[in-house]
Amino acid sequence: MSRIKDKFQELKRKKQKALIAYLVAGYPNEKGTISAVRGLVKGGADIIELGLPFSDPLADGPVIQNASYLALRKGMNFEKFVSQVQRIRKETQIPLVLMTYSNLLYRHGYDKFVSMVKEAGIDGLILPDMALEESKDFVDAAHRNGIDTIFLISPNTSPQRIRKIADISSGFLYLVSVFGTTGMQQQFQRYTSDAIKNAKKVINGKIPLGVGFGVSNPDQARVILQNGADAIIVGSAFLRILEKTPHEKIEAKIMSFAKNLKKATISK
Repeated sequence: MSRIKDKFQELKRKKQKALIAYLVAGYPNEKGTISAVRGLVKGGADIIELGLPFSDPLADGPVIQNASYLALRKGMNFEKFVSQVQRIRKETQIPLVLMTYSNLLYRHGYDKFVSMVKEAGIDGLILPDMALEESKDFVDAAHRNGIDTIFLISPNTSPQRIRKIADISSGFLYLVSVFGTTGMQQQFQRYTSDAIKNAKKVINGKIPLGVGFGVSNPDQARVILQNGADAIIVGSAFLRILEKTPHEKIEAKIMSFAKNLKKATISK
């Protein structure tokens, strides 16, 4: 059983939902990423997504694009990412998910890439640009290496397609809460709550549903979770904190923000 599956089962027993936090590896620098991870762990995050920066991040909004650009400029690459994950693994057994783009895996070879990140300590992979129809080689490589494949659905994905995507997903299914790219939202539209309810109905408890893109505060988290999501995924809001926090305060600031978000996932 994967760390991700274990985590969701543990949370279910505790009557909690999951807080999944996203960071860009190498942002604001390598030390800053480690400090942010420590803050997330101390703040009660359940799963951490680490973005491996890519030069053309299609799904990402301006905050994540800027963080990726700066991380790349500072030399973040696949080899450094692997060593950073190994370092994190020496400190914590929190489930780690790698979010990146298909081209990087294709370039290295699916099996080689997946086995290397698995050995380093990654538990799941999210590839926003991986289409269902082209995913067989990737999914086979992931299964051979015992790593979860987390696919994305959107508010306008048909029930038939949700079912097919859920069938090849493991760990959790990722619902993009808004049309467009990542980034903080002022408020969620009615279509978001409809999308959550529809997806939950289709997957019928077979896999947890995580909802991300735009969640940036505890009130929004509560709305998402009250509509039936099993996890909230928060990225840009954490990166904004990193953007304006001096290095020595990163761990404390991230911990404090994560604690507030985590409270929203606990049933009263």
